[in-house]
Parts: sequence; C-alpha cells; structure tokens
Amino acid sequence: MSLSSVEPDRHVLPHRPLRRLTVELFGVVALKIMLLTLIWWVAFAPQPKPDVSPDAVAHRLAPTSQTPTEGHP
Repeated sequence: MSLSSVEPDRHVLPHRPLRRLTVELFGVVALKIMLLTLIWWVAFAPQPKPDVSPDAVAHRLAPTSQTPTEGHP
C-alpha cells in the first residue's frame, strides 16, 4: 500500500482562519463604534449655548407688560 492511496485528511483547517477572524472582529468593532457615535450624536450631542449676554438676560427677566382686561379694575 502506497501513501498516495491513503485518504486525505478530513480535518484540514480552512485557509487562513485567523485572517478571517481578524477581519470579522474589526468589522464588529467598527460597527459598534459607529453605532455608539450615532447614539451619542442623536441623544447627547452638545446643544447650542444660550445667549447669556446682559441684554438677553435682562430681556428674559423683565416683567411682561399685561394690559388689564375691561372687567377688572
């Protein structure tokens, strides 16, 4: 019996399994980073700062001018 007639080994690993695993891992990590960035941008993104100039604050704190209605003195 020669060695060439022996059945080939059935437990041969696929070609470069570590490279495929690395690509999949980088893909999952990149997808998670993009998803977390999108959630941050939608929910926690910095809002525009309010106008805190003295004129704007005075305008906001000024009493509103209300005209009395005819039924009330």
